[in-house]
Formats: sequence, structure tokens, C-alpha cells
Amino acid sequence: MCGIIGYTGSSHNAKDAVIEGLKRLEYRGYDSAGIAVFEKGKINLYKSKGKISNLENLLKDKNVSSNCGIGHTRWATHGEPSETNAHPHTVGKVTLVHNGIIENYNELKEKLLEEGVSFKSQTDTEVACAYIDFVYQNEKDKLKCLIKSTDEFRGSYAFGIIFEDEPDVIYATRKDSPLIIGITENNENFIASDVSAILNFTNKYILLEYGEYARVSKDKVEIFNHELRKTTKEINIADWSSSEYEKDGYEHFMLKEINEQPKIIANIFKKYSTDPSYIKNVDISSYSNIHIVACGSAMHAGLIGKYLFENYDNIPVTVEVASEYRYKNQLITPNTLVIVVSQSGETADTLAALRIAKEKGAKTLAIVNAIGSTIAREADICIYTYAGPEIAVATTKGYTSQVAVLSLLALEIGLKKKTISKEMYEKIIEESNSIESLLTDTINKHDEYLNIAKKIHEKEDLFFIGRGIDSAVCMEGSLKLKEISYMHSESYAAGELKHGTISLIENDTPVIAVATDINLYEKTISNIKETKARGAFSILITTDNISKESTVDFADIALTVAKTNTFIQQIIVVTALQLIAYETSKLRGCDIDKPKNLAKSVTVE
Repeated sequence: MCGIIGYTGSSHNAKDAVIEGLKRLEYRGYDSAGIAVFEKGKINLYKSKGKISNLENLLKDKNVSSNCGIGHTRWATHGEPSETNAHPHTVGKVTLVHNGIIENYNELKEKLLEEGVSFKSQTDTEVACAYIDFVYQNEKDKLKCLIKSTDEFRGSYAFGIIFEDEPDVIYATRKDSPLIIGITENNENFIASDVSAILNFTNKYILLEYGEYARVSKDKVEIFNHELRKTTKEINIADWSSSEYEKDGYEHFMLKEINEQPKIIANIFKKYSTDPSYIKNVDISSYSNIHIVACGSAMHAGLIGKYLFENYDNIPVTVEVASEYRYKNQLITPNTLVIVVSQSGETADTLAALRIAKEKGAKTLAIVNAIGSTIAREADICIYTYAGPEIAVATTKGYTSQVAVLSLLALEIGLKKKTISKEMYEKIIEESNSIESLLTDTINKHDEYLNIAKKIHEKEDLFFIGRGIDSAVCMEGSLKLKEISYMHSESYAAGELKHGTISLIENDTPVIAVATDINLYEKTISNIKETKARGAFSILITTDNISKESTVDFADIALTVAKTNTFIQQIIVVTALQLIAYETSKLRGCDIDKPKNLAKSVTVE
């Protein structure tokens, strides 16, 4: 959500380096973009609404040459998407870009208005910029000015700041929104909200922590704490290459990432089997209850985990949306384990929930993809999914890798508690050796997914139903469809249809039913028949071992996937649902990788 990039150096034109960085940050979601660069001793701003290509067109005929600049992709929070509201903002001698939300901006704005400050935009960011400039008028030491200013800000922020009277230097600080410092040996350095923005230039970076302030010039990076003492920081090496941010011949990043799942999931299971330090050394079998806390698709992965922990490990589990969990009585006991799940490791609500859980004495375990992210660092235990960068806003491999880790955790707990026999354990591990080929076979059913998409893509309402663990995977399938196709889609436990929702079923309403549990198959079929009797267009997704009877009387389309054990099955099913969503969205002409109004990394509440 929003992106920051800053460049200072003599090896590149700042304009080009910043634009390149902004392009790498497009996947985070945005609705306007802008840059600020030093030109001939003054700061010039160039901003546009919409895509970065609009900004490039604005700059095309301008001879912009600079050694220092900052840029931003904005996802609107305060004020509509517009050129005026786009970042950067300049007030007086201060120009800045900002990720996050200044919650007390109205209070600060009133104070500044009384001092005669005027405002052009509707944003909290311009207020922050004006406040820093207001403090700078009396406190000429820039670092002291930033400390005094940020001490007054409530909320979250990552700032990239340039001062008109100090060309070629960028200042940076952060609270609850990520920010890194890119390091090179080529007389140039960077700031960025995401390592992806700098990978074409360097893979070396410093993680800026809350309460730290950076002064970045082309040949020096200095980090200070709140007391203005210099701190020594570890230089990290990014293990992702810039090529991983390319489509590699796929039409969309989402399709590429779906096709990456077989190898990623197989690698997770292989790592579990061969590396004792991965998951096997995480002993959480003694906890009496588990809270899984997450947002969006990560929360849906948690629902799969809940089913496995409860049914195979006999541990009661609650799954909570992080934005609700942080504002309720969490009912944490000394024997509560809190598992937080986040692809980015920076999700604002999930991070806040983690901190609350730690304050209340709970043991915390994080399942994240982004190495070195805030959640990964702050949790007591961290398990990485190693899914690699995910560029499409709608998660695919991020979600399935989370499910894989939760499945293996449940498997390991069951083995330690002896609720899973050694024979069953060994059988599941043996079957996991086939997961790459099973997922590849699932992906290769292209014609069947396209056929389903052709039947539903002109509809505006659709329902998913399932029972047991199938109900959990239906929630993710429904979210994926609505995220990228903009169809209204709802997911229900199949038995709940008759308690109100079935009144919405009309002639030709699509209903996608998932039925992979043979013990619940007949119950789910009864629910499908109830919708069919009311005119629904029914689509059954089941496994090849139980789809033996004729489905003509209750399913207009039947799609079968390979049958395997419960710890793997839903990864296969959801891959099929991802491709149905993809093909449907493609037929509807939607922007698949960048769906409207959505952001990849939600770093504000």
C-alpha cells in the first residue's frame, strides 16, 4: 500500500532511478504517482493521477537532470486520487513522501492554520510536511527537527524527506510502516519501502527500525537513534533477483505465480523432510489453545489450520480477523499460542495484534514470506514460507504456502502428541513427494477452467458452498473471484443455505460447490440439489475417487481433481479455484494483476 523510493548519487539521473523504482512498486497498489528532484538548486515536483505511465508522459519532453530525488505511488486515504493530493508535498523548505496515516492531522492542522499556514491538498501528508517545516523554522538542526516533529505525530509513517537547503541528501524515518536503506559502492544510495524497488541497482540494504533516523548521501549512510547517537546497522543481502519481478512470458503475474506453486509447495514439504531446523524444531504441542490471527487470504489459510489442528491434534483453535482481534478481549492465558499469518510481514492490523498478544504474555509464532520483515523480527518464533516475491495483488502462492506451513505444523504436532500415528505420518510424507506433479496436473486443466469461466463470466452474483474443510477453501475461492473479476461472490457453509441465503438463488444463478470429504459428500450433494431445484447453475468440484455416480441430475458441470490426504487436498482444490477466477476475470476484461481499489501490502489500519 503506497510506495516510496529515493535516490541520491552520481551514477544515474535521479529522475530515471526513481521512476524505475516506482515501476517496481506498482504491484503494491496505487492511484497516483509523483517525484521530487533537485534541479539547479531548487526542488521541482512532477505529479500525475493514475498510472506511472502518465507520469512518464508528463516527463517525456522535459529535460530533467538531477542527482537526488524522491518518489511515491499513492493509494488514497485522505482525499480523492488527484494530482493535488498526490505525493510528494512541499511546504516551505521541506518536501516529503509518506506511507501511513497521521491520525492527529486535524489537530496539527488547526494549530498550523492559526500560525498562518495554508494548505493545497486534503491529505494528512501535507499536514505532516507543514508541521516539519514549522518546527524547522526554529530548530535548524534537521535531525532534531525530525525528532521533535515525529514525537507529535500519532499513527503510522514512513517518511522520505529532502530539504531545499541541503541538496543531494535524503532523510528518512519510520513508525509501523516499512522503510529500508539501499546500499551501494557506486557513489549512490537509496531509500525504499520495499527491497523490490532497488534490486536493479543493489541487493544490499539496511532495515530502518522505529525510532531511528537516517541521513543518506551518495557516499554515506548515517543512522541515529532518538537520542541522536549513531547506531551500527547490519547490512542485509536480498536473496531475490530483479528477474523474479518479471512476467517471464506469462500474460499476467497472477498466472505466473499460480504456475510457480507446484515447485514452491514441493520445496516446503521437502525442506520439512530434510531440514530439522525447519518446523520440526518448533514444539508447540503443549499449548492448550491456539489463536490464529490474520487478514484476508491469510485468515482463510488460518481456517484450514483450525480444521487440521482441531481434528488431528485435539487443540481448540479460534481464527480471528486481526482488525477485530486487536480491539476485543483476547482471552489470552499463559498456555495460549498466538499464530499470526502475513505474506508481507508488515500488515498493520496483524502487527498490532502480535504486539498486543506479546504484551499479554502469549507465546507468538509468525508465518510470513518476507524475510526480515517487522512481524518476522518481533514474533517469538518465525517460520518462513519462502514463496518468493508475489507481484499480483491477489495472492496465490502466498496463500498456498501459508496453508502448506500450517499443514506441516499440524502434522508435526500430531506426531509429537501421538494423535497421528507414525504409519499415517509416513504415508502423508510419502504422498507429499507427488505434490508437484499433482499441482501441475491441476494447473494443466486449462480447457475445463475456461469452460466454467465462459458459463459464469456474464453473471453478477455467484455463491460458493462446502462443508467442513471445504467450506474454508470456498471462502478463499470466493474472495479470489470477487477480487479480480469484480463479481459479487459469497461463500457459505452448505448447511446454512436454507437458513436464509437460498432466497437469493434465482434461475441460472451460479453455485460452485466443493465436496472433497467423502464423509460429507452426500450432505453437500443434498444442498446442491436444493439450489438446483430453485434454478441454480451448479458447478461441482470434487475428487476423482468419489465422483463416480452420474452428476447430471444435480451438476451442470463437474470438475474433478486428484484425491490425496487432507493435509494436501485443499492446496490442490484452491489452485483450481484460482484458475477459475483468473479465466473469468480475463473474459470480463479486468486488470487482473492490479484490481481496482486494492493494495498488496496493507500497512495502514
